[in-house]
Amino acid sequence: MSEVLLFHHALGQTEGLHAFADQLREAGHVVHTPDLYDGLIFPTLEEGMTHADEVGFDEIIARGERAAEALGDRLVYAGFSLGVLPAQKLTQTRAGARGALLLDSCVPVSEFGDWLAGVPAQVHAMEDDPMFVEEGDLEAARALLERADDAELFLYPGSAHIFADPSLPSYDPDAAALLTERILGFLAKKT
Repeated sequence: MSEVLLFHHALGQTEGLHAFADQLREAGHVVHTPDLYDGLIFPTLEEGMTHADEVGFDEIIARGERAAEALGDRLVYAGFSLGVLPAQKLTQTRAGARGALLLDSCVPVSEFGDWLAGVPAQVHAMEDDPMFVEEGDLEAARALLERADDAELFLYPGSAHIFADPSLPSYDPDAAALLTERILGFLAKKT
């Protein structure tokens, strides 16, 4: 059993985010899903990103750090898109990190210092997702592979962003099923 701290994407805590967390729980893992948006949910990615801009990315990260403070330190940090910011920072800066699951996004490692030795990571995205490819996330993911002892990059056919949330129009059931299978394999190794 792994303990996972899962951060939501820019739309907030959607039903699909909770459904994804429940899949991990059904496999025997403990999953925490803190709300970085104080209950707000947005119908479009653009509206969610506008809210994130208003709150400030530093504050989003700080909210994630505060959520982690109440938990133990042997966590796997996971995030969808915007949620990768606090997940990756905590993985790189909080002692005891068991791993990182970075979905639909990846931040340059140098943003938060260096990658800690022995901390594994998986990055998942669609190969033609314009946000992932054109905004530098793919490049950051490839650089992470070079820095981490144990890191994997999984690219799925398609161009959707946030493809594993079943409550969104961008949901791809086949890609999401494979992503979930790979994540469950990763978590099984952390027990």
